[in-house]
Amino acid sequence: MAQPPILALAIPSDTGRVLSIQSHTVQGYVGNKSAVFPLQLLGYDVDPINSVQFSNHTGYPTFKGQVLNGEQLWELIEGLEANGLLYYTHLLTGYIGSVSFLNTVLKVVDKLRSVNPKLKFVCDPVMGDEGKLYVPPELVMVYREKVVPVASVLTPNQFEAEQLTGSSITSEKDGQEACNILHAAGPSKVVITSINIDGTLLLIGSHQKEKGQSPEQFKIVIPKIPAYFTGTGDLTTALLLGWSNKYPNDLDKAAELAVSSVQALLLRTLADYQKAGYDCQSSSLEIRLIQSLDDIRNPEVKYRAKRYN
Repeated sequence: MAQPPILALAIPSDTGRVLSIQSHTVQGYVGNKSAVFPLQLLGYDVDPINSVQFSNHTGYPTFKGQVLNGEQLWELIEGLEANGLLYYTHLLTGYIGSVSFLNTVLKVVDKLRSVNPKLKFVCDPVMGDEGKLYVPPELVMVYREKVVPVASVLTPNQFEAEQLTGSSITSEKDGQEACNILHAAGPSKVVITSINIDGTLLLIGSHQKEKGQSPEQFKIVIPKIPAYFTGTGDLTTALLLGWSNKYPNDLDKAAELAVSSVQALLLRTLADYQKAGYDCQSSSLEIRLIQSLDDIRNPEVKYRAKRYN
């Protein structure tokens, strides 16, 4: 019996095939649980590898589960390769907790590019937030020296952009300059997903269309929501992948769509917790991902990009 063709490979996709290496929780929406469904809604085939499998995210009083190590990750890649299943258009990564796992991810990038040299590597370099590192400090050097040079799209927050560039970001100008430093090191698209400047929350995006050229840069002002949510960074990076692939030369538009989806989802989440009589400032909130599927598929753009000169 001849093996049937893999349709996802035999019939070229309008969007792409994404390998997403992120954490997984049984309950709630972080990591792959926050990224896979939105990308599928936008028409992508997504193959998740779960770097951990936990009962729930680590912000709860307790969690149980398993952690995948680098060897186990590589074993999965070998299984895919043995069956000719390693053709991907995108690799997406989020939180990675150890140097050995990150080094294996770098091997995966090489392996995927040996099959498809045009593979785009979309990397959310999750390292910390608000001045605090929540990964081993030696991970920062690996991101800086090995990951940034091979990434196509990078989506750090303000603190992570500072860690990667070794510079402090206290103004919009600093944010733009950090993007320039990162372009010089590798990725053509950089989105600093949240920057707090004098109490204003911004996203700063930068697209260097040709090496050595000045990038096109923009900002989107994001209204602050008085609550803390889990999974929003993972969702934001997934949506930036989804939309920037549909509008490859228009990162501003991709970012407007992504931000508009996320904001609509957060407002719904907040309203639902309030409906349930919960004080939203007392702990981190689980996002209402499924209830927001229309906002993901067809966002109403309410947040506009403003170009820097």
